[in-house]
Amino acid sequence: MSEQASPSGLTLKVDRKSDVAVVQCSGRLVSGVNEFLYLRAKQLIPDCKRIVLDCKDLTHMDSMGIGTLVRIYVSAKSAGCAVELINTGKSIRQLLGVTHLMSVLTVIGENNIRLG
Repeated sequence: MSEQASPSGLTLKVDRKSDVAVVQCSGRLVSGVNEFLYLRAKQLIPDCKRIVLDCKDLTHMDSMGIGTLVRIYVSAKSAGCAVELINTGKSIRQLLGVTHLMSVLTVIGENNIRLG
């Protein structure tokens, strides 16, 4: 498992098993650090069939964070890679709902039930 931190407090831990990567995101996915997540995810796309973004410790997301999720989704989909979000908190689920991204992104809830 590799761990990387941005200067502004977004921390990413990557756990790879075969062609699946789980990226544990901690901190705030906001303007100024959003590119940090995008670049890390983009490095994983060529070798992975599935990228799981674990948002359990993600405390806040702004519009730039939402844009980053969309960029990751588009890049992954064009390469034949699936992106899933797990452990999204209430505020992040609400943000995804307001922006109608719950129907685009695969969001997995408790007991592996797909939300949206």
